[in-house]
Amino acid sequence: MTTSDRHLLDWSPDAVVFDCDGTLMDSERHWQEARHRAFLEYGLQPPPGFAEQALGLHYEDCGRLMAQSAHKPELAQDLTAALLDHFLALVIDEPLTMPGAGPLVRLLSGRLPLAVASNCPRVVVEGSLERAGLLAHFQHLVVPDTGDRVRPKPHPDVYTVAARLCGVAPHRALAVEDSLTGVEAARRAGLRILGVGPRPKGDGATRADVWLPTLDAPELRAWAHALDGPRGRHGS
Repeated sequence: MTTSDRHLLDWSPDAVVFDCDGTLMDSERHWQEARHRAFLEYGLQPPPGFAEQALGLHYEDCGRLMAQSAHKPELAQDLTAALLDHFLALVIDEPLTMPGAGPLVRLLSGRLPLAVASNCPRVVVEGSLERAGLLAHFQHLVVPDTGDRVRPKPHPDVYTVAARLCGVAPHRALAVEDSLTGVEAARRAGLRILGVGPRPKGDGATRADVWLPTLDAPELRAWAHALDGPRGRHGS
């Protein structure tokens, strides 16, 4: 662990804002399968490396990217609809949490405000967290809206709104993210960032304050246990 990592885990935020897909819920594999099925439905094949390109994208942006990558821009709306339909069927059948997500959320719950900032439709976020037994621990869920008032990641909007709803300045909130798209959104919003999951290639991981392999990392559990009571803090 680097000096920067230790500094972050010596700090106590006033709120924590979690991404959902790939951070709280093990749903990225569902998105991958949904993309595969949507491509096949229209007799198309995903190009090499498409999964990496699509990681963290809002599903509408992903649908447009699918159409562009297949050189079928006229199918953007159809592929987007098929993608969401296939994903909803998969995630409802088999909602799974990421390692350590449930214990960490329950440990933080009641100590400081918790929110979710996701690129997924609200019905997906609410449904998956409800079935996982985690929904009640979050005071706020923020997702993009159709009026462009809250734009999807990598725009900062979902994190800016989440921090405001939690009643804290962005720099006093911690974002928990698994994708570079989400990390960029949180960085633009001014939050400090804990990256989680497989470490990105190149220097991508350095965009977060710290990157840990899972939410079950011992140092993260120790940090959460060391927090004081409601809105407690032991550092600045």
